Amino acid sequence: MTIPVHFDAKTIEDKWYSYWMENNYFHSTPDHRTPYTIVIPPPNVTGVLHMGHMLNNTIQDVLIRRARLKGFNACWVPGTDHASIATEAKVVAKLKQEGIDKADLTREEFLKHAWDWTDKYGGVILDQLKKLGASCDWERTKFTMDPDMSASVIKSFVDLYNKGLIYRGYRMVNWDPEAKTTLSDEEVNYEEQQGKLYFIKYQIEGSAEYLTVATTRPETIFGDTAICINPTDERFSHLKGKKAIVPIVNRSVPIIEDEYVDVEFGTGCLKVTPAHDVNDKVLGDKHQLEIIDIFNDDATLNSNGLHYQGKDRFVVREEISNELETSGQLLKVETHVNKVGTSERTKAVIEPRLSDQWFLKMEDLVKPAIKAVLEDSEIKLHPKRFDNTYRHWLENIRDWNISRQLWWGQQIPAYYFGDGENDFVVAENIDDALELAKTRTGNQSLTTADLTQDADALDTWFSSWLWPMAVFGGVLNPQNDDFKYYYPTNDLVTGPDILFFWVARMIIAGYEYTGEKPFTNVYLTGLVRDKQRRKMSKSLGNSPDPLDLIDQFGADGVRVGLLLSASAGNDIMFDEELCNQGKSFSNKIWNAFRLIKGWEVSDIEQPESARLAIEWYDAKLQITLTEIEDHFEKYRISDALMAIYKLVWDDFCSWFLEMIKPGYQQPIDAKTFAAAIEMLESNLKLLHPFMPFLTEEIWQLIAERTSQQALIISTWPEQKPFDQTILSRFEQSMEVISGIRAIRKDKNIPFKDAIELKALRGAADTYFDPIVIKMGNISQIDAVQETVNGALSFRVGSDEYFIPVQGLVDIDEEIAKLTQELNYTKGFLKSVQGKLGNEKFVSGAPANVLENERKKEADALAKIATIEQSLAGLNQA
Repeated sequence: MTIPVHFDAKTIEDKWYSYWMENNYFHSTPDHRTPYTIVIPPPNVTGVLHMGHMLNNTIQDVLIRRARLKGFNACWVPGTDHASIATEAKVVAKLKQEGIDKADLTREEFLKHAWDWTDKYGGVILDQLKKLGASCDWERTKFTMDPDMSASVIKSFVDLYNKGLIYRGYRMVNWDPEAKTTLSDEEVNYEEQQGKLYFIKYQIEGSAEYLTVATTRPETIFGDTAICINPTDERFSHLKGKKAIVPIVNRSVPIIEDEYVDVEFGTGCLKVTPAHDVNDKVLGDKHQLEIIDIFNDDATLNSNGLHYQGKDRFVVREEISNELETSGQLLKVETHVNKVGTSERTKAVIEPRLSDQWFLKMEDLVKPAIKAVLEDSEIKLHPKRFDNTYRHWLENIRDWNISRQLWWGQQIPAYYFGDGENDFVVAENIDDALELAKTRTGNQSLTTADLTQDADALDTWFSSWLWPMAVFGGVLNPQNDDFKYYYPTNDLVTGPDILFFWVARMIIAGYEYTGEKPFTNVYLTGLVRDKQRRKMSKSLGNSPDPLDLIDQFGADGVRVGLLLSASAGNDIMFDEELCNQGKSFSNKIWNAFRLIKGWEVSDIEQPESARLAIEWYDAKLQITLTEIEDHFEKYRISDALMAIYKLVWDDFCSWFLEMIKPGYQQPIDAKTFAAAIEMLESNLKLLHPFMPFLTEEIWQLIAERTSQQALIISTWPEQKPFDQTILSRFEQSMEVISGIRAIRKDKNIPFKDAIELKALRGAADTYFDPIVIKMGNISQIDAVQETVNGALSFRVGSDEYFIPVQGLVDIDEEIAKLTQELNYTKGFLKSVQGKLGNEKFVSGAPANVLENERKKEADALAKIATIEQSLAGLNQA
């Protein structure tokens, strides 16, 4: 079999992914094995792969491939989320380009456009994940709007409503004027923005006196229905019971008193606009004030805005301030920094708005989720520091606004049969609703034509909180075989930004519907940032196309590059050089494989050096395997990869292969060759979860394999007892070899020239001397009892080694070089000791700086001793 000189990632990636798919290795069905299950965090159905997806799904694939190798029945369920706000916005924008207004369409007509869009663009991201090597069970692919998934959502809504946990209320909500829907409190981000504080004069009715109100939102004066003062504020006590006239509107409003008013803020007078501020609504209810809504759903002013009707709120803010200034009713304007709520999805500034919405009571539902994570540790967050974030969210939880003014999504299963506030029933379908409505009204002549379904859709998170259960049919049929076998799942890999939105809610739903946790471990990845620590975004142009990276560096190279710097919960400073490092690692492994396969094998006696090398590497493999297992148990995936990286690059390639490599044009013995292949195969098994394509290619090139012998379904290396002293004993021999190599390199002594080595050592451990002889090209190692003249020396611990150099180097020239180096080092030592002798420096320097200086001193002293010893030996030559 001809092995290509260069590793061609592009060719082999398609080849092996197709092979894995053809042989159905990714598919799982319940059997006698222990299941290992992961459900993918479903990306937006119309989304495309970005660096965050790359990181998240690489980690999931590492976990699932490792589980497969460890003999678990591994099942990774893929799927996509319908993402109601984002998808509907895209469809509306597309229709607008075609000259179609959503308002001119029926719900059914709009949904046809939405499904066409989804069918055209949906699933692209899943195909892109295949390029990464994701070994999902594609036969189990789910979409949150699949009929069975939607049925699960509707069933859940009806169940929670019947339990008294879902209710309809007229509340102040967060209104997104761009998406034209409400948002839950958790979907609103509060950002500090520099704005203005407008000081507006309100005339006291029936007098020439004015009071001044400070507001950040002058456009809302059209909704003012009172002025509020603090009853303890003596400045305004004479205004009690009087009225003020709202500027421009010329409406007379009462001056009310309430201790809510902060006498220190602004002027001490507060304009009350109950329709457009949460706190003002509380005041309005308390004082029975009129509620005047001044906004349309797109945040333009309605007819209550008088001559500003139809204009955007921010345009009106500027224009009304000019009008107030012209009329002499704007006293002044100051710069003011305040927190502004923005939509997590559209980034639009949120408008508080009164509206009928559906809410889910959370107070009792949340209790098992708090207990599972924070008290019983039944579910573990990795890293654990996110427990505090989780605690904050859940201990301060409010009722969840689950309705959205959208069409794309599961339509709320509430059916209205009259105009009264409670003239509705909740049912899974219209036929069931009709029977309930007949019972409620006593009117048996009602038909489905008399029922009108609520127009709102459910929050997308209300569907995805059921994801781990619904993908296995656990909501509709909790007794089915798949659900009983695969649930609870094992690990969840996701970002900390949706710890509350999704993770906590899945935990809540899991305990509510099954009494069980939905998963055991939650691995929280960091954000992928650029090397300047900026969040990646299209607008900054700092987010590379993942498919371009795969094309340039290979999927394995990109996977390794990402994971080498991806410790749990910490942000990744992404640099393409990391992918290049991954590509270099691929080439290193490929070249090591080519080296082994290029050796001629002969039935000759095994050298002692090769036997020792195999013994050492076997122990090294075992101790690294123990380290890797510990890292995986603690979800330190990056550290696990680094341990394997060092094992393969340093221990296998740089040491083991060099130790067993036959001489030039010499064959290798069959026993050593077989061991080398065995060690290589063990390495490939460890590497496979991280670098699936390269490892499968090499595995299949090592020997002819059947489909039952593919690496993807092979077995993880077995942990066996080993002699740990072998490793510590070899460490000393490695230092000896490094010392020999350093002298050879420094003195330009060719490796082909054998040299002598004299060893002055105490309780001599000569076990690995055959390797020292091979690796250093030593003609012989002689034990000596005293220093050797005419030799260069080096120390390893308390032992000293000498290399006679007569005939190998120009001794006079060597003495001159060493003398120059000695003088330089003494000068360096003097400057360091000068610092350490300076009391002011020592007392003021940080501990780490002092430690560094003392290390410099110790290193310089050791180097001086070595140089002086070498000079002494050379001078006696």
